[in-house]
Amino acid sequence: MRKNIENIVLLSAFAMAFSGCESFLDTRIDIYDTMDRLETRYETLNEFANAYYVQMQSGFDAIDGNLFAAASDEAVQTAPVSDVSYFNRGLLSPDQNPLSYLYENYYEGIRAAHFFIDYAKDGENFLALNRDTSRVYNADGTVNNTDNPRAYARDTINLRWQRAEARIAEAYYYSELIKMYGAVPIVEGFEASEGFMKQATYDEVVEHIVTLIDENKDKVCLDWRVAVEETPQNAVADVKNWNIWGNTGRFDKTAALAIKARTLLYAASPRNNPENDPVKWERAAEAANELIQTRRQIFENGFDFGYAAGPQDWHIPANRDYNAYFLSFNATQNNESIYVIREWASSTLEGLNYPIGTRGGNSGVTPTQNLVDAYEYIGAQSADPYANRDPRFAATIVYNGSSWNGVTSIDEAPGGAYDMTVNGASKTGYYLKKFLAPNLNLIEGGSSDHVWPVYRYAEVLLNYAEAMNEAYGPDSDPKNYGMTAMDALMEVRNGASTSLPAVTASTQEAFRDAVKHERQVELAFEDHRYWDLIRWLDAEEVLNKPVRGVVVQKNSIGGFAYNYQDVESRVFQKRHYYMPFTRQEVINSGGTLTQNPEYN
Repeated sequence: MRKNIENIVLLSAFAMAFSGCESFLDTRIDIYDTMDRLETRYETLNEFANAYYVQMQSGFDAIDGNLFAAASDEAVQTAPVSDVSYFNRGLLSPDQNPLSYLYENYYEGIRAAHFFIDYAKDGENFLALNRDTSRVYNADGTVNNTDNPRAYARDTINLRWQRAEARIAEAYYYSELIKMYGAVPIVEGFEASEGFMKQATYDEVVEHIVTLIDENKDKVCLDWRVAVEETPQNAVADVKNWNIWGNTGRFDKTAALAIKARTLLYAASPRNNPENDPVKWERAAEAANELIQTRRQIFENGFDFGYAAGPQDWHIPANRDYNAYFLSFNATQNNESIYVIREWASSTLEGLNYPIGTRGGNSGVTPTQNLVDAYEYIGAQSADPYANRDPRFAATIVYNGSSWNGVTSIDEAPGGAYDMTVNGASKTGYYLKKFLAPNLNLIEGGSSDHVWPVYRYAEVLLNYAEAMNEAYGPDSDPKNYGMTAMDALMEVRNGASTSLPAVTASTQEAFRDAVKHERQVELAFEDHRYWDLIRWLDAEEVLNKPVRGVVVQKNSIGGFAYNYQDVESRVFQKRHYYMPFTRQEVINSGGTLTQNPEYN
């Protein structure tokens, strides 16, 4: 599945750079666009501006064409043969790394960003080719000469944004690279990327990311859903009339700040901060607060187009419909979204993950009992293990007795329509619900839109809660940010249900556990769990334990009986806190790239 950025024309065969380069640096322009032709088409700027977005990774097809959740304790992959098994069995090596494609892709994205910046140096003059640049605006913002609706003034505003967006994209790709590999090379420029690149330290790359964000956060659009105050007078009305729906796939200031906040949180975490330097936690808290306050100001100023919002809508509403956020295109019009990737309508995700008992379903990535156990009870626990749970449980997971896809009660007992003993059925007794469009007819070509939330506000609040707790404790706000760690945590929990049990953690250690728990349930299947366990250095403990499931049977009175068992053993080795570079990449680096520790 590919991201759909409307209003931007994709190069039909853009491979992400130019000839004369090596390895991931080797790219080329579409063969049907000669340089002579390019020089006469100002649309080419938009085409190359889109190129640095192409390698943005949707989590829907991260591994085995599916979600990455099965690499952690969130889920089990039903298929008997899968790439995720290299993670599950501790077999990652320089010759076997199913995510190695991302290393190449992300550097292609960085190279595309550098190429655009170099190509667009004289962009204003390029945009003026073969057009009238003397547009005269009426009082209502319309253009006197309507023969050419693409106004030059608007295009130059857009060009300035695109230059800054390229730098933000570069920061994003580096943030993903260091999450996986730690120390990686920094590409200094388009021409520099053609030779060998010296490997920078993890902290050097972090500072490079922060610099890229800080230097460009005020040069991009503030937020694609609001009016932009810094646009020139008489061009504002034209900018306001842009297609918001299409541009939400581009970076704006809030997205840039989200990249910075997550990067600094990871940098402060135990894997990357072994001395537990409190300054790193303070920087992470400050970065998250900068995003929270920017978002607050946007909402308090009100939306000028897109959809209505009020001063308080920067908060997560209490008792929100958690499941609905992840269905169809809902996230693109939800105040919680910061940056999302839209996918073309398809049924791929549903075909992979619908229960085997549904025609066309393949069971796919199935939730574990480990995850189910993390959802708290609201009130007393009953004989039904699934009753009175945190509502995020039923919004995320299909379980025995639940209603879904037109079935009033899923029956997984022997002889039931979803019999667990049938070949290809879930090994854990659970199926994925989050992200999946209900009631698709997979046999007759049913399809649905999908949106991957790269950054959303609940994560920002949890980032803030974690950093504030580590820097100052759960109930202290010495910087007068206006929110304690506990306040941020409770906003997320109240968004799920105001009936959830109170959090009584009064110490830094207890609150740390509360944040870890909340991230596990709030961000389930959003490609956070594995990386959280990595950065916390918890993976050796958690990912060396078996993942568990439920066995469903009928009891003597026609009800259900539940027994629990280990489903799959897991192995995590210490060296896997960093991914291995491929053997060929190390060889091709000419000695400038050092393999991560303990990989032969």
